[in-house]
Amino acid sequence: MSAPATRRRPPSAPSGTTTGALGGMWRARITPWGAVETDEPSGGLRYWVAADDRWHDPAVETSVRQRRIEGTPVTETRLRVPNGDVVQRIWSVPDGGGVTLVEFENDSTLPVAVALDRGDLLTDRAPADVPIEGIDLPAGSIVMPLGHRARVRVGLAHVAPRAARFPSGLPDVDAVVRGWRRVLDGAGRFDLPAGAAGSGAADAISAQRAEWLLLGPPRAGEDPVGFLIALDSLVRCGEPPSPWLDELVTAVAACADVAAVDAAVALDAAGRVLRVADERRAERDLDRLLARSATDGRRAALGVPTDHPALALAEFERRLVMSTTGGADVLPEGIPDDWIGHPFEVHGLPAGRATTLSYAVRWHGEHPAVIWEQAGAAVTLRSPVLDAGWSSSAIAGEHLWRG
Repeated sequence: MSAPATRRRPPSAPSGTTTGALGGMWRARITPWGAVETDEPSGGLRYWVAADDRWHDPAVETSVRQRRIEGTPVTETRLRVPNGDVVQRIWSVPDGGGVTLVEFENDSTLPVAVALDRGDLLTDRAPADVPIEGIDLPAGSIVMPLGHRARVRVGLAHVAPRAARFPSGLPDVDAVVRGWRRVLDGAGRFDLPAGAAGSGAADAISAQRAEWLLLGPPRAGEDPVGFLIALDSLVRCGEPPSPWLDELVTAVAACADVAAVDAAVALDAAGRVLRVADERRAERDLDRLLARSATDGRRAALGVPTDHPALALAEFERRLVMSTTGGADVLPEGIPDDWIGHPFEVHGLPAGRATTLSYAVRWHGEHPAVIWEQAGAAVTLRSPVLDAGWSSSAIAGEHLWRG
């Protein structure tokens, strides 16, 4: 049941995190220590923490830990102070012309203070009216005291920053995470065994898709494979394909110089985009190109790096569901050794240009059982490695694979 060795590692999350609100133009990068950096006129934000022992600069502290929450662009950064952590969370909302919210929570047993390097912030309470001592900070910096378990929020307005209180009713961090998850899950999701190889791929893939949603796909002329795979993800997340069709043509033509196996993955993604765009003539042209790419051994002019993030994403999905002529293979390389005996699920992955597949694997002794449901036009499902004699065109069903 084990999968053979593959060319690429499981997807890894992109370095750094982009923040911004979908539909707006303002973007910033969140550093690994929780500073907000942007070229926008509104500027970014740095912070320092005064604890019981000293001032802490997160940019140089070795105790800083950061994570994306569920792979979304919402970050949580923890800074160690005596008797606990100061926790920072950053998220962006479109309300009020766009606001990036920065929340600090004192998860230690002693009071702390947070210094911020600008005074034109939206605040949910007034800053402390006391001198800042023990550290040299930029002019205009403010301090927000934080008692045990207390929280404070400040906001960076994306346009016309001004000193003011928060607008009422801004979404909290949990609501923004849920909203991002609804968008990202439109491209498919999977729940893999904890601790297994690739178990972090779900969040890594969400993180990569979030970056594409905020920054756009790679340039078609520079990275045609990355562009097509990214565009497929964006369209599956609900983005309209029509604004990108001219660049899609450019990328498809450039794939003539890409190694056949990589071109096939990218062109398969292009086919799904064209189906959503209802460009049937372009689909037929693409099918002819796909047929040639399967047999043309000369397609190796452009080597795509083995750590290419878009290909790593696409190939990981294809090890769960891989479209074939007239159907789809479920787990075409088998079940990885460290997944054996553990239940796992896949939801909404492509099984054709007009089909998505969801399935769950459960175990009956040493044998895996699959429970599946297709959405869209039903295709014939097979699993040659797990059960060479099995196939089904049913919309939904279950089967015990016996090898």
